[in-house]
Amino acid sequence: MSSTSIPIEAIKGRGTATRFPHRFERDAREAFDDGWEGEPADAAWPPRTEVIWEDPRSVIGDVDSPDVYFERSLNPYRGCEHGCIYCYARPTHSYLNMSPGLDFETRIIAKRGVADVLRREISRRNYEPKMIAIGTATDCYQPVERELRLTRSVIEVLHETDHAFSLVTKSAGVERDLDLIAPMAHKKLAAIYVTITTLDPELTRKLEPRAAAPHRRLRLLRTLAEAGVPCGVSLAPQIPFLTEDMEQVLEAAWEAGARSAFYHVLRLPWEVSPLFRQWLQMHFPQRADRVMARVQDMRGGKDYDADFATRMKGSGPWAELIGQRFRKAATRLGFNRERVEMDTTLFRPPSPAGQGRLF
Repeated sequence: MSSTSIPIEAIKGRGTATRFPHRFERDAREAFDDGWEGEPADAAWPPRTEVIWEDPRSVIGDVDSPDVYFERSLNPYRGCEHGCIYCYARPTHSYLNMSPGLDFETRIIAKRGVADVLRREISRRNYEPKMIAIGTATDCYQPVERELRLTRSVIEVLHETDHAFSLVTKSAGVERDLDLIAPMAHKKLAAIYVTITTLDPELTRKLEPRAAAPHRRLRLLRTLAEAGVPCGVSLAPQIPFLTEDMEQVLEAAWEAGARSAFYHVLRLPWEVSPLFRQWLQMHFPQRADRVMARVQDMRGGKDYDADFATRMKGSGPWAELIGQRFRKAATRLGFNRERVEMDTTLFRPPSPAGQGRLF
């Protein structure tokens, strides 16, 4: 990990201020003050977001992980402007020869023609409709969606074909597409999950610098519930000694209209571990050692363990304590009493491009 000292003001609006080297790089570079006046060209702040277009061959991903509830996923974007320091998807930028640090937040890969590719895939004769989870890696309603509208185009195809989907987001941008989502929800074709890690706005600004504020996410839940959309709350990730208000989050989400809830504990795969450690030393230096000690308690003495049996919830006394707190609060409030069942029998293959329907 770089030993360069980073002033907190340089990180404003971003999860990290460093282009942290990825694991495939042979050389590591550090800034060095040689006494000459001026700054290098790439040191300008604040860093701007760059959209890089990608032409995908396929957009539906088959998921065979036994610890998730969905079998198919779709992500219109790689990288995420929200800048959540804990994001387990950060290492995917390494495969693109980009930094899981600042590049992940500022160099967003957008899938050009995602709706057309989706239409082609679900038009195949042997296609079997199953619920598609949207935005499971990076947020499908991150800020660039306002202009690019890729997620909107995907939902338009799903709406046209009565194809079931769910999505998880930290953004109120999903309200824009309620004209499509609400009618689908009434036919048991859509469900929305909103991530609320904590109700503490100051902590949220540091953890998730460009995501909606906690009170705005609660208002989003209320809007969804009033529109008849099945909605739930994700309390992911739970971080020892930082996100300590699980019960309060659940109470606020229930009052706003959420009726399902789930949580995960902090996951630190590959480059996320040193990035998170750097973030801790910058924002919470007095708590950093305690936080990491408890994280390792839940991971068999390591920063992370990818074992399917424990990667989501952890193991050991500390993980069990978090689990007990969640189960007691969720049961007391009434969460998860009824499972949201999607109807995949209504699916209709899409019409050829440019051809409408009579009925």
